[in-house]
Formats: sequence, C-alpha cells, structure tokens
Amino acid sequence: MQRQRISSGSPFEAAIGFSRAIRVGDRVLVSGTAPIWSDGSCDPDPEAQARRCFEIIGAALDEAGTSIEQVVRTRMFLTDAVHAEAVGRAHGAIFGAVKPAATMVVVAALLDPRWKVEIEAEAVVVAS
Repeated sequence: MQRQRISSGSPFEAAIGFSRAIRVGDRVLVSGTAPIWSDGSCDPDPEAQARRCFEIIGAALDEAGTSIEQVVRTRMFLTDAVHAEAVGRAHGAIFGAVKPAATMVVVAALLDPRWKVEIEAEAVVVAS
C-alpha cells in the first residue's frame, strides 16, 4: 500500500525522522502532537495546550483526506494528573459527539518542560 506522509513543519520532524501523520489505505495515524505555536511559543495553560494540539491534529487530518469527526482513538499524555480536567474539557469540546476510544495517562516528562500535554490520534477515511 502507498504511504502518504503529512508534515506540520515541526523542526522535530526532520531532526528525529518522523511524519506528523501517515495515511495508509483508509487509516490515518497522527504522531504525538505537542502544543507549539508556529513562532515556537507555548501557552502555559493545559487546556489551551490541548486545544493547540487538536488544531495541529485537525490540520493533519484534513491534509490526509479525513477530519476530526472520523477520529476513532486518541491518546493524551499529561505531565501531571492535575491537568486531566482541563485537557478533558478540551477533548470533550472537540470530540463530545464523536466519542472516540480515548486514553489519558500521566508520564514522567515530555520532550520540552513547557509542555503539559502531548496528544496522538487515529482516524479513518470514509469514502464519499
């Protein structure tokens, strides 16, 4: 099967050697997505960080020919359980009607100490 690679322009993509998302057939896998703005800044609020992650994920899904509405799984990595409510609110605002399978875990740290959340997603492409 052919692989479609989607880039978000993150400097980590070239340095680490990964794609923001990969589409293979009707499946789209979105890599762990950090809350970075194009100027390199990062809002300290965990809910704003989650919303930024979902914006980046949404753009990758659009480029891959699908959408947030077709997401079937999310994984949210938090640096502290205290952020669960804020990140959950952002997730609910985006996926309240979609209700994908979702996992939220607390990890020791993320790559950048400013990040409180990093999010992955999986979606399908529905034939139109």
